[in-house]
Amino acid sequence: MDLLADYRRATMYFEAGDPTGAARLLEPIIEAEPGNSSVRQLLARAYFQSAQLNRAEEQLRELVDRDPSDHYAHHVLGRTLERLNRPADALRHLRIAAAMHSTNTDYTAALRRVEGKVGGR
Repeated sequence: MDLLADYRRATMYFEAGDPTGAARLLEPIIEAEPGNSSVRQLLARAYFQSAQLNRAEEQLRELVDRDPSDHYAHHVLGRTLERLNRPADALRHLRIAAAMHSTNTDYTAALRRVEGKVGGR
């Protein structure tokens, strides 16, 4: 198994708009290299893009558990929870991402949107 070639192919699938195809290539890589954060992040994004939201949440929680300072993982986890109609759960992660990277307009927009859904708590 050529993991690097599979990762490159998965990246091409993802960028070409085929997140499901990318996920199929990435899943065995994560089994072989569970500590590979780059692969796990791309797998989470592929799941998110293909609306496999529970799977995305699982991968993102693993990323956040391993590195609580990963603002992007917090942001995408918050967005995933928002899409799962769990805005109160999403709010915590969106706040963390926005606090860590306050100049990112995507982060602040997502935070404001979810704050509106939960009444700004």
